[in-house]
Amino acid sequence: MGVQDCARPGAFAFTVVSSLEKVFPDQAPPPAGAEPLRAFTGETVSFQVAWRPPAVRDLSDLPRLRLEVAAGRGARADVFRVGLVPVLVPAFEDSDDVFLRRAPGLFPDPLTPLGEGELSSSVLGAWSAWWVDVVVEDPEGDRHREVVVRVRTEDGQLLHVDTVALQLHRQVLPPVDIAVAQWLHTDCLADHYGVEPFGARHWELLESYLPSVGRAGGNCLLTPLWTPPLDTEVGGRRTTTQLLDVRRDETGWQFGFDRLDRWVALALRHGFDVLEMPHLFTQWGAEATPSIWAGGPAGLEEVFGWHVSASDPRYRGFLEALLPRLQAHLALRWPTVRTVWHVSDEPGHDKLAGYQAARAVVGDLVKGQTVIDALSDRSFLTSGAVDIPVVAADAAAPFISAGDEFWAYHCNVHDRGVSNRFIAMPSWRTRAIGEQLFRAGASGFLHWGFNFWNSQLSRGAVDPWQDPSAGNAFPAGDPFLVYPGPDGTPVESLRHRAFAQGMADHAALQLVRDLTGQDLTRTTPGTSRRQDALLSSGRTADDWLQTRPAVDAVLAGLT
Repeated sequence: MGVQDCARPGAFAFTVVSSLEKVFPDQAPPPAGAEPLRAFTGETVSFQVAWRPPAVRDLSDLPRLRLEVAAGRGARADVFRVGLVPVLVPAFEDSDDVFLRRAPGLFPDPLTPLGEGELSSSVLGAWSAWWVDVVVEDPEGDRHREVVVRVRTEDGQLLHVDTVALQLHRQVLPPVDIAVAQWLHTDCLADHYGVEPFGARHWELLESYLPSVGRAGGNCLLTPLWTPPLDTEVGGRRTTTQLLDVRRDETGWQFGFDRLDRWVALALRHGFDVLEMPHLFTQWGAEATPSIWAGGPAGLEEVFGWHVSASDPRYRGFLEALLPRLQAHLALRWPTVRTVWHVSDEPGHDKLAGYQAARAVVGDLVKGQTVIDALSDRSFLTSGAVDIPVVAADAAAPFISAGDEFWAYHCNVHDRGVSNRFIAMPSWRTRAIGEQLFRAGASGFLHWGFNFWNSQLSRGAVDPWQDPSAGNAFPAGDPFLVYPGPDGTPVESLRHRAFAQGMADHAALQLVRDLTGQDLTRTTPGTSRRQDALLSSGRTADDWLQTRPAVDAVLAGLT
């Protein structure tokens, strides 16, 4: 693999690039090294082909280009164009220095599918990239293969040929053995595409987006029984997305589960076997009730919301009527489905008493159920207020040292020494989360933004193609992993792929552990103590790439 000679005026330049690089228009990317791609049967592995046309005076002098990829028998190659998005907030000023760039500009991120034979236009004198996904579906044949790349002009002239080595394991990776939650915001789908929540078109969009959540490792699905009380300013509302049909008459509360049943069937069809029930109280302290609408003699009205306190006995009465019926319905109709419950998202230490009071309101109603919440103070756990804490990556050490069961999460404030998914971060920093979760012994991972296309606190919708920072409030990329495609399909991102690669790393480490009893993360160069396992400080991209060669060596010894 190498760069085509571009010293000659008017010449194109081409080079094969690692999937962990980001190709900026003004900077020649480093060529991929000699290490092969390593894939298990059915696993998606990726590389890029970067190219730069000459800066000629007349754009019509430049041909459009076509990328051809031959992956060999039993393999499939899918090609994408790596697009650029405007990033005004690459990082907060007091973050660490493990960012590719800190100045605003155009950054590579979206992966737009290229149709077979589709041509790509040039940007004068600027680097662009094609992204190539390779999946070997038939493991028969040589384990050591080559993927052949050819670049032609629109009239068929061959400009460049390259090869990428691929080393295949015939084993199939197991599913990750941890829960992975990527919060899909159903209201953002309805708002962006201008459709009725849970109308016919909305269900089509959900059918399209749920597989993408799964491709990013998701196996746990936030389920909007009512509009989840998340990222909403006090007194504000998000577009109502409520699966429950709630009615109130002279006999009391009545509930319909038809939309919920359709949701569960959809979830199971796409591999989600854990449902996250929406938070029972508002965010950051459980002070009020979520927005819940009910039909009655006067029509549809908001019976709960910011105007009803968490301790209001009317809400307790509503939950007494709902939760036993809901749990009985799920157990009878969907016996294989597991559920987890939330009280309130991200309560601070000063909200412990309020959180405990809210848990007491519902304690007997969720008895036997698992309650999880994003919080990083162990007093919530030791007091019994939460069953499984979802802990910020930079605050996990005390939980690990104590041997607690925990999930991990990261969001916009976690930019010092930990993995995250900001657009301005190197891809290896996003991918690192898989190995880190394995080493830390976390039983789950949660991220709040698979497709949050609102401004901060949901004061309004934003166009994620133009504003990947929630109204310039967060480092770009924190709110979402996918962009809304014009045809109702998700446009995935470099960060979506890097996170998926991290989950595959986790699965590979599981496989070695289950076959041999070895934990390879104990011997990988640069690893830290287990209680610091979610910290990335002191490691480089090359360090993170040692995991797969180590897996290869162990598996080779078994054959």
